[in-house]
Amino acid sequence: MDESREAEIIREVLQGDARAFEALVRRYQGPVYALMLRSSGNADTAADLAQEAFTRAYARLETFSTGKRFFPWLYSLALNVSRDWMRRDGRDFHVFMDDASVMVRDEDRVDERQSVDDRLDGAKAFARVMGLAPKYREAMILRFRHDCSMQEVAKALGITISGAKMRVSRGLEMVRSHFKEVDDDQ
Repeated sequence: MDESREAEIIREVLQGDARAFEALVRRYQGPVYALMLRSSGNADTAADLAQEAFTRAYARLETFSTGKRFFPWLYSLALNVSRDWMRRDGRDFHVFMDDASVMVRDEDRVDERQSVDDRLDGAKAFARVMGLAPKYREAMILRFRHDCSMQEVAKALGITISGAKMRVSRGLEMVRSHFKEVDDDQ
C-alpha cells in the first residue's frame, strides 16, 4: 500500500468510515505485534498491547499529518503504548525479549535458491541486531526492515535526526565489530 492509498484511507476514516481503518490494521498488525512481543515476551499480552496501539491510533488519527508516512507515526504511538505498559508492569523499557524469530514475515523468508552461506550470514546478522540494546535495535529495524528515512526514524523514536543517524551508525558498527571479532577468532 502506497502513501497516497494510506492518505485516502485516513480521509475515509476521518469522514466517518470506521471500517476503512481495517486496511491499515491488516497492513501494519505484524510489525506492531512484533514490537509488542519483543517488549512483553508474551503472545497474549502482545496481542492486547497491539490492539491498544491500534485503538489509540484510531482515536488520535486526526493528529496525523497527511502527506507523511503513516507507519512511523503508528510505530511511535506503539512504542508509547509499550512504554506505558512496561511502566505499569514495573518493567525496565530497555529490557526486551531477544527472540529474532518473531520479526520474520512469510514474504521476508529467504528464497531457497539462495546459497546456504548467504542465509546463515543474514540470520547471524539479524540475530545480532536483535541482541542490540533497544535504542539501537529499534532504530535499525525501522531503517532497514521498514525502509524508513532518517527523519521518520527520528520521529518514530522521538529523537533528533542526528540522534537517529547516530543510533543507526552505532548499531551498524556494533554488528560489524561483532563479525570482525568472530572472524578474528577463527
